[in-house]
Amino acid sequence: MSEKALTGKLPREAIGLLEVPGYDRETIDAFLTLEDLTGAVSDALDEHGIDGCVPGSTLPPTLPHARICGPAVTLRNIEQRNQPFKDAVNRVSKMAEIEAHNLAKPGDVLVIQGLDKISNMGGLSATIAKRQGEVGAIVDGGIRDIDQSRQLGFPIWSRGPSSVTGKWRLQTVAVNHVVSIDGKQCAPGDLVVADEGGICFVPREIVQSVLKRAQEIIAGEAKRYKDINAGTPVPELAKKTHVYKFAE
Repeated sequence: MSEKALTGKLPREAIGLLEVPGYDRETIDAFLTLEDLTGAVSDALDEHGIDGCVPGSTLPPTLPHARICGPAVTLRNIEQRNQPFKDAVNRVSKMAEIEAHNLAKPGDVLVIQGLDKISNMGGLSATIAKRQGEVGAIVDGGIRDIDQSRQLGFPIWSRGPSSVTGKWRLQTVAVNHVVSIDGKQCAPGDLVVADEGGICFVPREIVQSVLKRAQEIIAGEAKRYKDINAGTPVPELAKKTHVYKFAE
C-alpha cells in the first residue's frame, strides 16, 4: 500500500502518524449521549489520575451549544523568527495546517497548539476542515473569520478572535506529535470531547474505562435529581451521595 500523499509544506520528519486510528461509532455515540458530557468525563479523568480537561472559560466555543467527540489530529505552531512584514511583502507563509487537513479523516478533531493574539486558523482553513469531515477544532491561540466558520456550522474552541494573520508570524513545526493545550497533553489519536463547559483529552488506552465511569457518574446524578424533585429533605440528600464503586 502506497504512503499517503503529502502536501510538501513540512518535511516528512516533522509529521508523526500519517493516519490516526479512529473509534467505533458506538463509542462516539455513547460519549455524545452523556447528558453532562465534559463534566462527567472530567470527573472520570480525575478518578483515573489524569489532568486532561481545559475549562470553557479558557477556550470557549464559537458555537455555544456545540458538542463534539472524535480522535485528535494534532498540530504545533511556534512564533516565526523572521520579520513578519518582510514575509508579508514576499508572500512567504510558513503555516501548514493544511497538512493536518490532508491527513484528517471524517470524524477527526483538529487540535492546534498555537499562539495567542494572532490567527492560527481562518475561514479558508475551516472550510477545508468541514469538507474533509472534521467535526471541530481546538486551538490554543487566536482564530479569525468566525462568521465563516459559524455559517459552516463548524465549531472552534479558542482563546478568542484576532484579525491579525498568522501567515507571516507563525510557523508550523509538527503534525501528529504530542501537543500541549493550556498545559494539558494531547497525543494524536487521543479522544477529544468538547462542549460549552470545556475540552477533555482522553488517552486512547483508557477510553472505554473513562466512558464506563462517566456513565456511572451520570446515573448517580440522575438519582440525586430524582430525590431532589421528589422533595427529599436536605439533611437526607446530604447522606445520599450515590457514589458508584470505581470500575477496575
